[in-house]
Amino acid sequence: MDKYLAYPFLYDDSADLKCDFEILSDEISSMIGLVRSLLDDKDKSAAPEMAEDLSKINELMYHINPSLRTRTMMAVDELNWLYQKSQSLHREVEDGLPKSDKPSFFLPQGCTQAAVSHVIRNKCKTLVRLLSRYQQQGNHVPEILFDITNLASGYFYFLALWFNKNHGEKERPFYSRVY
Repeated sequence: MDKYLAYPFLYDDSADLKCDFEILSDEISSMIGLVRSLLDDKDKSAAPEMAEDLSKINELMYHINPSLRTRTMMAVDELNWLYQKSQSLHREVEDGLPKSDKPSFFLPQGCTQAAVSHVIRNKCKTLVRLLSRYQQQGNHVPEILFDITNLASGYFYFLALWFNKNHGEKERPFYSRVY
């Protein structure tokens, strides 16, 4: 069976969330590669650094991957870089958003690049939740892991809005009936 094994930790105890964390961060990295492959000439013209930024975020996600099993090798300057990139995207899309009765969320739709970015955003939130569950089991989780995974979710939210703006897609506000 070992010669057919896709990953050595797949049969870990189901209560041990390390393998789940690694699989999910791998999935997010794969999806970042997908959204990078979807950059078209319009995207590359509007943001020439976007492909390189996505490659760097992809690398960060893979550096996060073994953090629960081994050790965390994230640097504060990497967190700060992602924060600056996220804030820059936020500023770029802010002027195109509805001003009155500003919603807190827009429906996850639009161009293909935006739709994939929304999926990544959601997967990053799932990764945060998995970290939280792991910590609730009594395990230590460095704060920088929570910070960078939360921040990645926000980054991909603003990236989705940026893609829609760049492609002329109008955001559709969502107003919750209960929040």
